[in-house]
Amino acid sequence: MRSLARPFVSRVACIAACGLLAVSAAHAEALPANHPLIGTWVITAPNGCAETYVVRADGTATITSADEVAESQLTISEQPSARGFFKWTEKVVNDNGKKDCSGDVGAAGKVAVNFVLLSPDKSQFAMCDREDRTSCIGPFKRK
Repeated sequence: MRSLARPFVSRVACIAACGLLAVSAAHAEALPANHPLIGTWVITAPNGCAETYVVRADGTATITSADEVAESQLTISEQPSARGFFKWTEKVVNDNGKKDCSGDVGAAGKVAVNFVLLSPDKSQFAMCDREDRTSCIGPFKRK
């Protein structure tokens, strides 16, 4: 996993995440109860600002970043690809319109696809634009 050596990249820019109201589980795709990405994950920028991802088995997530709060629907592959990456598709369904750690404001309705590389001990992951290690930010650490 590589650390945030480059300037903190807005998760809004990378996965369009942020919002306020709860997501209806009826519109989300449930994850297997034992999926390794279910849980609470935190990434901290060099300036100390933290983003928290709460990934639920019902296929929804709450993401907080500075003053921004998002509710999203997730589709995450059940198993990693041959290259070791989980495909993570996220649709932001609600956004509170406040600034994230990078000073950006998200928008509901955006869909983004990323690829997650989970550490062998499942305690952290990197989120990548592509299925390669050169397009990643992280680590996101299990809380």
